[in-house]
Amino acid sequence: MSYCFYIDTMQPEERKALHKNYHDNHYGFPIHDDNELFGRLIMEINQAGLSWETILKKESSFREAYDSFNIKKVASYTEKDRERLLNDAGIIRNRLKINAAIENANTILALQQEFGSFEKWLEHHHPKTKDEWVKLFKKTFRFTGGEIVNEFLMSIGYLSGSHSENCPVYKEILKQNPMWNAGRK
Repeated sequence: MSYCFYIDTMQPEERKALHKNYHDNHYGFPIHDDNELFGRLIMEINQAGLSWETILKKESSFREAYDSFNIKKVASYTEKDRERLLNDAGIIRNRLKINAAIENANTILALQQEFGSFEKWLEHHHPKTKDEWVKLFKKTFRFTGGEIVNEFLMSIGYLSGSHSENCPVYKEILKQNPMWNAGRK
């Protein structure tokens, strides 16, 4: 059963509402702000080994802990910041994931210097198959395995599959011309 239709079966209502908000307003929609792209990457990395629901519940805590996903600020984090994050019960306290966020912020700064933005770097490499994207991400970023890369790219409109074609949100996403649909007739 696809995420689109599984949400309707969720209980209790709070759980259903959490997923419905993400599904209806975020999942698969193109993101054009580098900080928000970075934030989505952080969230996908932190989901590894956990449920997406856990991450959705902690999204505001992640946003607060990582300075609203400000790439420049996160790239400049010190050992004191790492310790602060490791002690923050509102987020996932995993040293490898925290280190990946900081290292990936620095990587994105370098990509911004070379390509103008993280989004333009993604556009530069589009289109690719999922396997090609995974190779590129593993070479470029930390803590980015196949499922993380797949979900990240689906969630920002670079790979198709975030919604069933008969889901009403699918049509809304098409209006925003996601990259996976670019050039289609």
